[in-house]
Amino acid sequence: MVIPTIFIVSIVVFVSVRFLPGDIVELMLAEQGGLLRGTKAREHVEELLGLDVPAHVQYLRWVGGIVFHGSLGDSLTNAKTVTQLIGDRLPVTLELGALSMLVSLAIGIPIGIYSSIRQDTIGDYIGRSIAIVAISVPHFWLGIMVFLYPSIHFNWSPRVQYVGFFEDPMANLGMMIIPATILGLILSGQVMRMMRTTMLEVLRQDYVRTAYAKGLKQRVVINRHALKNAMIPVVTLIGISLPFLIGGSLVIEQIFALPGLGRLMLTSLEARDYTTVSGINLVVALFVILFNVVIDISYSWLDPRIRQQ
Repeated sequence: MVIPTIFIVSIVVFVSVRFLPGDIVELMLAEQGGLLRGTKAREHVEELLGLDVPAHVQYLRWVGGIVFHGSLGDSLTNAKTVTQLIGDRLPVTLELGALSMLVSLAIGIPIGIYSSIRQDTIGDYIGRSIAIVAISVPHFWLGIMVFLYPSIHFNWSPRVQYVGFFEDPMANLGMMIIPATILGLILSGQVMRMMRTTMLEVLRQDYVRTAYAKGLKQRVVINRHALKNAMIPVVTLIGISLPFLIGGSLVIEQIFALPGLGRLMLTSLEARDYTTVSGINLVVALFVILFNVVIDISYSWLDPRIRQQ
């Protein structure tokens, strides 16, 4: 289903951006301060941008460039190609998303397991409350508070001058850890609740009772028998949450001045840069699709019965 899905997504992202209000040709003519006016000027700009042909011809040109040349086209407002623009920004967004995922799993899975094995205790109630709070708090509000509150009361604020990972790894991680923690905290609430629910269901299975009856310690039963089966819905949740991490990074990147795909998308939308917006959407969709394929494959590792079937 990957190939037809990508084909449908390519049509959606190409067509939808054309319905944005505003016209890039009018914007460019307006930037000239009225020096270029009239129908001939508009036709000349449309020809330069490749917008002088019907939409289906533009789509075929765009797809043909991707299939035969591996090119997402040229940016309508930048001297670089779309591939170059995305290549410059993609590592930032991927690093932010990966760190956010690690934070969410490091927080959500242990608390979810603890809440399940200590069901209806004070620790369980505290863990469930933390999960509800994490789900309820808007990530953009939390990011603004983390950025503004320390600067007002402690004369300190997170660093906003981006440093590449290969330039200075420690400075890069020091800059990325705060926005990654904010995104990870929001997602960790969902992971906690899912982990607790599935673990409770697994712990009631006969094979788990048999493991306890054999005298195995709780740590061995959880790690060896229960955890892998309980992780299947959690892994599915991670795949579903990937668009949230990428979409949420748009706001977080804007707040913390991170030069990622989110900020590139925002500036491209403002400039009505059709090819760049379409290219970003297609790349993000491709990552989501391929990541979910990897998740589908991981099911057979988590539960060998799936592979046998």
